[in-house]
Amino acid sequence: MNFLDLVKKRYSVRSYEERQIENEKMEYIMECVRLAPSAVNFQPWHFYVVTDSERLDALKSTYKREWIQSAPCIIVACANHEESWHRRSDNKDHADIDLAIAIEHLCLAAAEQGLGTCWVCNFDAALCHEVMAMPENVEPIALIPIGYTPDAEVPEKKRKTIEDICTYL
Repeated sequence: MNFLDLVKKRYSVRSYEERQIENEKMEYIMECVRLAPSAVNFQPWHFYVVTDSERLDALKSTYKREWIQSAPCIIVACANHEESWHRRSDNKDHADIDLAIAIEHLCLAAAEQGLGTCWVCNFDAALCHEVMAMPENVEPIALIPIGYTPDAEVPEKKRKTIEDICTYL
């Protein structure tokens, strides 16, 4: 599958089958995440792959939407702002940017493996931090539910035109 086909295949999944993800697939996906680029190669991230039913239920309580209950696994994507690169001219912290790149590697690798994902940013980060017993310097940025999807068809993507998003000079 070429890259454009893979990008077209990936969408935000909000319904998952109960079946667990094979270890080989998860290891492949996380290797793709590990190889994601970051500013100055600092890799200021940590990912918690949560499948334990008790921890998963507690984590699901940080996002009050019914659909997340079907996710057999949630990956908590975290940034470490103490390890991230900060631009000298204005001290811009690149942790969120670096993490976003790694998360999209995760989502595209999952799609390639026949799995669905969804970025969830509207969750209770403080409760998540507590549920996951994270170190103080680690910030949860996004939850990524991941699993097999019962949907056979990829929904139509509504996107702006090339002309709306790009200017050639």
